[in-house]
Amino acid sequence: MCERRLLPLVGQPPPERADAARNRQKIVEVAARMVAEHGAEDLSLDEVARVAGVGVGTVYRRFGDRAGLIYALIDERERRFQQAFFAGPPPLGPGAPAAERISAFLDALVDRIVAQQSLFVLLAKGAKLSGGPYRVHHVHLATLLAQARGHSRDAAFLADALLAPVDACLIAHQREERGMTVEEIKSGLTALAAAVIQAPGR
Repeated sequence: MCERRLLPLVGQPPPERADAARNRQKIVEVAARMVAEHGAEDLSLDEVARVAGVGVGTVYRRFGDRAGLIYALIDERERRFQQAFFAGPPPLGPGAPAAERISAFLDALVDRIVAQQSLFVLLAKGAKLSGGPYRVHHVHLATLLAQARGHSRDAAFLADALLAPVDACLIAHQREERGMTVEEIKSGLTALAAAVIQAPGR
């Protein structure tokens, strides 16, 4: 996934002409409706353009490819999620002890992925861990881990380790193949996070 496709997270989007903004919103709304009705696997930019009543070239120029359109579909919810853990009420937001915030963040992240699971599964195939929402989630979690453990020597690695199970493909497998509930997945992450926080640093 090349860098040009990454969401402009936690910031303002570049200004758009009014007609371009209307077309973008129409395309995103049509794509979201198609995903809700038929799933994300067969999402086609050509079909989205046809249903939205815009030229195929408009869709490709605005989003680049299917991955770019999928990022646009998750963008709004991702922005709300980031606002919640950066500035919302505790324990997800500031004001609670770091250990409580880590548990709340992992719980909320599971809900975040489950809400748009089919889209995240598509993005997970070949996506770079260095970009998109993962980068923001990793920095936030590493910061909390450093606070909870009293040092930052291994915070980056441990953040990767805690985020690894919060993977759309794995969560889909756990729910669909193993019959696990979302609460069971969250409980396992809570236990894992507690073990990581309590483990002595080297």
